[in-house]
Amino acid sequence: MRLPKFVAVAAVAVFAFSVAACGSGDDAQTASPPAPSAAMSSAPAMADGEFGAGCAAVPTDPNNAGSFEAMAQVPVATAASGNPVLSTLVSAVKQAGLVDSLNGAADVTVFAPTNDAFAKIPKADLDALLADKEKLTQILTYHVVAGGQLAPEKLSGMHATLEGQQVDVKGSDTDFTVNGMSKVVCGNVKTANATVYIVDSVLMPPA
Repeated sequence: MRLPKFVAVAAVAVFAFSVAACGSGDDAQTASPPAPSAAMSSAPAMADGEFGAGCAAVPTDPNNAGSFEAMAQVPVATAASGNPVLSTLVSAVKQAGLVDSLNGAADVTVFAPTNDAFAKIPKADLDALLADKEKLTQILTYHVVAGGQLAPEKLSGMHATLEGQQVDVKGSDTDFTVNGMSKVVCGNVKTANATVYIVDSVLMPPA
């Protein structure tokens, strides 16, 4: 099995999405309510390009380890550990032993599931997954795309993951869905070595 070869990068993938947790709620306070049909294209966009309603959970104080400014200065695993919205993901990455590899990976794109995304998995199944290091590594590496940090305009399409299979991203502007079911709730989040897209469902590799 080739998983061991990209365990390092895999870790990055996992935490990378940790970075995914984002946001500032300033836009919601200053902008006029968008028309229903324009809600997605008018999703909050931050000064540095982050977008999505889920970004409102990110601290605005630049001195806070979970802020966009702070996350951009450190590797993805470290960045994710400062974000409370990604605590389950961070625990999974630690359980799989991918933290160091994640921080050492270069130029990856990570789809990071939120705590609520993991909560959709029945507890018994989640506990079993966390206890199965091989399966956990397979799933986490499926959330990481190697070969570059994808900007929003390059995100739509098929992308090879560290797990070996592809993810299918559809959408444009600030409205994206991965594999037809997992929505990007906070996107274009930068860390020192990754671009993170926070998603609302855990991605499962095809059987």
